[in-house]
Amino acid sequence: MGKILAICTSPKRGTVKTEVPSAVLTPEWGIVSDAHGGNWHRQVSLLSAEKIEAFRKKIWVDYGAFGENLVIEGFDFRSLPVTSRFAIGDVVLEMTQIGKECHNDCVIKQQTGECIMPREGVFARVLKGGEIHVGDEVTLLPPPEDPPLRAAVITLSDKGSRGEREDKSGPLIVEMLTAAGYVVEETMLLPDEAKALKAQLIRLADGRQVNLILTTGGTGFSPRDITPEATYAVADRNAPGIAEAMRYHSLSITPRGMLSRAASVLRGKTLIVNLPGSPKAVKENLEYILPSLGHGVRIAAGLDGECARK
Repeated sequence: MGKILAICTSPKRGTVKTEVPSAVLTPEWGIVSDAHGGNWHRQVSLLSAEKIEAFRKKIWVDYGAFGENLVIEGFDFRSLPVTSRFAIGDVVLEMTQIGKECHNDCVIKQQTGECIMPREGVFARVLKGGEIHVGDEVTLLPPPEDPPLRAAVITLSDKGSRGEREDKSGPLIVEMLTAAGYVVEETMLLPDEAKALKAQLIRLADGRQVNLILTTGGTGFSPRDITPEATYAVADRNAPGIAEAMRYHSLSITPRGMLSRAASVLRGKTLIVNLPGSPKAVKENLEYILPSLGHGVRIAAGLDGECARK
């Protein structure tokens, strides 16, 4: 059980938030009148009061200084898994991301040289709206018994990122994952740049904690095909059997299947698999691996135990 110590809002992004005694939350926006609201996964930011108190031993900061919306005592949010749900009266929040990258230094970092929000802060979406007040109790709800697997899809294409070519493979992957029962949390279209891809793989695996990341494109012999290298660079463990199975299946269709450099790896509890770039090859490979993929994804996530054939 926790308690709200402060509710903070601001009319403009990148500024220090100020305390208010109460707030109205909606699923469509987040905290009404706060600039960080919107139809996205980071509607509400939360920070543990204990983390702020630890920082105050070095220098005093007011609540809201780190850009947080809710200061809550009683929870170490960073230690909780993404998808954790909290009830505050009628309001229900679902945690969607841990930490974030600061592209521009916030006011508090400019003043003190440090901001704990990217390291300790978490974000949530509003599942059920209502009004909250300072002093309200916060309850961690029990997790659902059989949660759906969560996925993200990344298309790598220089031409696609410049708007010169329509991305047909990404939407096809989303369609196939959705039909298989996955919840696709994010999709994106990136140029064939290793730095950008590595940053997104790390953010999706560590911050958003999705169970599966599927990339499409960049697995061939072109000098700009960097997807396997970027994937290996962020990996904790290799999972070569999936990529090998796709190559084996592709070879039964065309000898050019041997030219795929696709990788399949694990980063933490997230499985990352490189798919080919063409819609035809995406469909062929994903149809082949998808029926068996869920069990491995659930094992990696700690949702299933190992099993052996009898």
